[in-house]
Amino acid sequence: MAEVEKRKSIFTEGAITPQKIAESIAHHQVKTDIGAHDIFLGQVRADIIDNKVVAGIEYTAYEEMAEKRIYELRETTFEKFDLKCLHIYHSLGRVNAGEICLFVFSSSPHRDDAMGATRFIVEEIKANVPIFGKEIFEDSSYQWKTNK
Repeated sequence: MAEVEKRKSIFTEGAITPQKIAESIAHHQVKTDIGAHDIFLGQVRADIIDNKVVAGIEYTAYEEMAEKRIYELRETTFEKFDLKCLHIYHSLGRVNAGEICLFVFSSSPHRDDAMGATRFIVEEIKANVPIFGKEIFEDSSYQWKTNK
């Protein structure tokens, strides 16, 4: 029986730290065939909805289905754009207002491909990957978030 390739999970528990982002960037300094990086950082906003302030978002996902869909989107992105690297991380669990919940990092020989790939994958994740956010208000009430 063939061994199934173990893919690295995109999910991280809680907020994505500035250290994680910095380490990802630092690891690419040795890759001299890259001329451009593009980064998207999704941050939880302290929106005011019906006079209540969002304190954080509790993220859940159909993990197996989400991982499969992300892998397919990643392959499509490599087909559409001339990329050297593409890293995707999304939070699960509670992420407080002001913290990072989505980190997409694209690397390419040229900026147009890096920037296009980042935008493409972020929009596809928001539209087509089963990741859900429950907005938690300062008074501990909540509502399910709609992606925009």
